[in-house]
Amino acid sequence: MRVAVSACLLGRRCKYNGGSNEDARLIELIAAAGHEVVPVCPEVAGGLSTPRPRSEIRGGAVVDEFGVSVDAAFRTGAERELARIREGGPLDAAILQPRSPSCGVGEVYDGTFSGVLVPGDGVFAALLRAEGVACYTPREFIASCA
Repeated sequence: MRVAVSACLLGRRCKYNGGSNEDARLIELIAAAGHEVVPVCPEVAGGLSTPRPRSEIRGGAVVDEFGVSVDAAFRTGAERELARIREGGPLDAAILQPRSPSCGVGEVYDGTFSGVLVPGDGVFAALLRAEGVACYTPREFIASCA
């Protein structure tokens, strides 16, 4: 299987605060299964720096914690990552960072920067789903391997 994986889950320090969300169990399971991994970070691909201000989706557009629209960068990055993925052939699935305005699957923060979650997908996750790609959180993927 060819699987896109949020780069921060693989240990890359591309998270908004300069850290990562490395998930050792996820990495172990992907390696054991022999999947071809395509690391993705739509935010960096869209030209955003690391670190950068926190961002959330508000009213369908991505804004940072100072109220500045970063929607164009998020959408450009999502399109760039999708184009890069397509160059390598069909994608079977994606394992994406939960709650992210780029990669959130099924729920994202509500745009108030108060920690409230609402149903929905991040910009990149929505783009992948529109392409027919199955998207999973690490927890969902790990549970499916059990």
